[in-house]
Amino acid sequence: MANARISKQTVDTVRPSDTDIYLWDDELSGFGLKVTPAGRKVYLVQYRLGGRKGRTRRVTIGKHGDLTPTTARAEAKRLLGEIAVGRDPASERDKAKADTTLAVVLDQFMSEHVKSKRKASTAREYERIAKLYIVPRIGRRSISEITRQDIAKLHHELRDKPYQANRTLALLSKFFNWAEKHGLRPDGSNPCRHVEKYPESRRERFLSEAELARLGDALRTAAQEEIATPWAIAAIRLLTFTGARLGEILALKWDYVDQERGLLMLPDSKTGKKVIRLNAPARKALEGTPRLEANPYVICGKKTGQHLVNLERPWRRIRNIAHLEDVRLHDLRHSFASVAAAGGQSLIVIGKMLGHSQPATTARYAHLADDPVRVACDAVGERIATAMGDHSAAQSSSVAAE
Repeated sequence: MANARISKQTVDTVRPSDTDIYLWDDELSGFGLKVTPAGRKVYLVQYRLGGRKGRTRRVTIGKHGDLTPTTARAEAKRLLGEIAVGRDPASERDKAKADTTLAVVLDQFMSEHVKSKRKASTAREYERIAKLYIVPRIGRRSISEITRQDIAKLHHELRDKPYQANRTLALLSKFFNWAEKHGLRPDGSNPCRHVEKYPESRRERFLSEAELARLGDALRTAAQEEIATPWAIAAIRLLTFTGARLGEILALKWDYVDQERGLLMLPDSKTGKKVIRLNAPARKALEGTPRLEANPYVICGKKTGQHLVNLERPWRRIRNIAHLEDVRLHDLRHSFASVAAAGGQSLIVIGKMLGHSQPATTARYAHLADDPVRVACDAVGERIATAMGDHSAAQSSSVAAE
């Protein structure tokens, strides 16, 4: 601990250490600054109720940057004046925290942080997880009393859904970090720490050529018998021929389509701004999609001027016709990549076609490509056999390579 006049100069010069550092103002008793190991600087007031033997309490005024030393000093004077006549702001804060349920604070987190700083699709997914898995289990509990045991129990209850269990844990971890930042829980108290995630096995389902043929027949049947709308059928075709994500196709606007160059110019996607190149079948699917004047979207929904929201229902009908009951819409993206890998396209090219931001994401398709070591080995063997005049061996090597 140190004493000095708390001013902009002194606040700027204080550097973080391995533990919390406290700087106390030498003019206004009880006014202080805390600097955390992470470099966060917070103004606070310390006081004692009931004389020298009373309990020492601290209450946060605000974060440096949100407050200047001058405004923090003025607020400290106001609080210390009220404390002098018997007010206990720390006890009031503790009571307010105890009365605040996790559900209420989670709703605040969604409105103030998630909806303003995350993509709409991410916000919808967070709200779904909160509604299904978090609020029913611990939503009525006070945010201040949630422990690691509570989080571990919730995670364990979702063990039959390891993917959802891990996404729930990740959301709660972000939420409690936010709660700490806003003074709703003590720093370093995130109860999600050390709760181990479940191992996840990636589900990789690729359509074979025979299955793709059945899907094509099912789409033509659906069009002829009006089992699905032309927009639903167009969406499935575009997903199949482009490897695009579902949200990218459903939210596609005609303004994003560059028909002359055969491009979809998406202003935003999961990985930011994105260009999707259209092959001939994708162009044909797009050209055959009915265009409504009052609707800016390519894949029109039931509501005027809106895009299709739920493709699952028509997809279930179409995949049943094709006898592909275990195939998800996202598997069409996997199938696009698998066909590319089997056709000899490099992982770099496949990653660019799919719009992956990380090479590791594309690496899952590596085992579908021809083994480059095997190809090289066969080529070397063929050249050596030819040089040795062993033409039958060279031909065998060539056939094996094919």
